[in-house]
Amino acid sequence: MHVAGQGRSGGTGPRAVRQRLESLAAAGITQLPRSTRRGGAARAGARPATRAAESGTGAAAEAPVRNVSGPAVAGPHAPPASGPAEPRSREPARPAASAGDRPDLLAVLAAEVAGCTRCAPLARARTHTVFGSGSPTARLVFMGEAPGADEDASGQPFVGRAGQLLTKIIEACTLTRDDVYILNVLKCRPPGNRVPAPEETANCRGYFERQLAVIRPEFICCLGTTAAQALLETTEPIGRLRKQWFDRGTAQVICTYHPSYLLRNPAAKREVWDDMKLLMARMGIGS
Repeated sequence: MHVAGQGRSGGTGPRAVRQRLESLAAAGITQLPRSTRRGGAARAGARPATRAAESGTGAAAEAPVRNVSGPAVAGPHAPPASGPAEPRSREPARPAASAGDRPDLLAVLAAEVAGCTRCAPLARARTHTVFGSGSPTARLVFMGEAPGADEDASGQPFVGRAGQLLTKIIEACTLTRDDVYILNVLKCRPPGNRVPAPEETANCRGYFERQLAVIRPEFICCLGTTAAQALLETTEPIGRLRKQWFDRGTAQVICTYHPSYLLRNPAAKREVWDDMKLLMARMGIGS
C-alpha cells in the first residue's frame, strides 16, 4: 500500500510506516485509494476509505458534551430529559495526528468526500463538494450550515456575501482566514439553499467529525442553528445556545448567529460581536 506524503513524514522504514499508519488511523482512515501507478496519485473517484474497526486505535467512543455551567451529559445512555434534548456529541477516542500529517490526512478525507454519493439528489446536482479551508493546525474552527451557490461553484466555503461578512468578523477578532479553519455541516449544496434534512446531516456527520478529529481545535464557533444542533446533537434553538460554553472532547464550543442571518437582520450584529468578545477573552486574544 502506498501512503501519500510518506516521504515528508521521515523515512520509509518499518517504524516510519507504522507511525504513518497510526496517523491515518487518527483520522478514521484504514484504506487508501489505489494509485494509477506505483508512487502515483490516487485515481479520481477511487473507492472511499472505510471506517475504522470498532476496536483498537480507530475505535469510536462517546464523550460527554458539557455545558461548563451545568452537569455533564453522559452520552446515549443518559436518562431521557423531560424537555428539549440537552447538547451532546461524539468525540472519537483516537490518538492525535501530528501537525505535519494533518494536511495529508485532510487531503485523503477530501478525496473521499469528493466521491461521496450518499445523498444522491445533492450529488447529482452539485458542481463541487465543499470540504473546508484554512489552517490544519488552527486553534479555532468556524462551522457553518451548508454551501450556497457561490461555494458550490468555487468549491470553497463562505465565499459569497455571507462569507465576506464572516471574513470581516474574523478580522475584527484580529485574526485572518488563514489563522482559522472553516467548514460546513454539509459538503454539498442543498437545492435552493434550503435547511439540510436530518438524513443529509446524518450522512455528512462522519466527515465533519473526522475533520475535527484531525484538526483537534481548541475552540469551535458554531454559526447558526443547524451547525449548533448538528455538533452538539441538541434540539435547542440558537437563541438559547448563545452566551454559553460547551465542551466537545478537547474543544470548547460557543454558538452565535450565522452571517446570512445578519444580512437579513443587521441589528443582530451587536449580539454576534458580544459572542466574539466572549470567544476572544477565552482564547486570550486582545480586541
